[in-house]
Amino acid sequence: MPIKYSGVMFEPLEVKALSDYRIWIRYADGEAGEVDLSHLAGQGVFELWEDTQKWEDVRIAADGAIRWSEEVELCPDATYLKLTGTSPKEAFPKLKSTAHA
Repeated sequence: MPIKYSGVMFEPLEVKALSDYRIWIRYADGEAGEVDLSHLAGQGVFELWEDTQKWEDVRIAADGAIRWSEEVELCPDATYLKLTGTSPKEAFPKLKSTAHA
């Protein structure tokens, strides 16, 4: 079972920047592969990625976030869902919907 950071269920162990705004990421449960983040590139704080050197500076922060800077980070749970194609409902079965019928 992965170590749980504050709210993080899926522990990232390794991350590497690839071309075309993709990252390669490996998680503690053995899942690994590429995640395409091109849909975020150039938008708001993600303009930072337009600087190739800053894009390549991706790392795993102490809290488990996938981080490029103090202002630019992604939740590792979200990248895990994107990588595996898992829905939030499947990944977090104990979450309750706040929607009312």
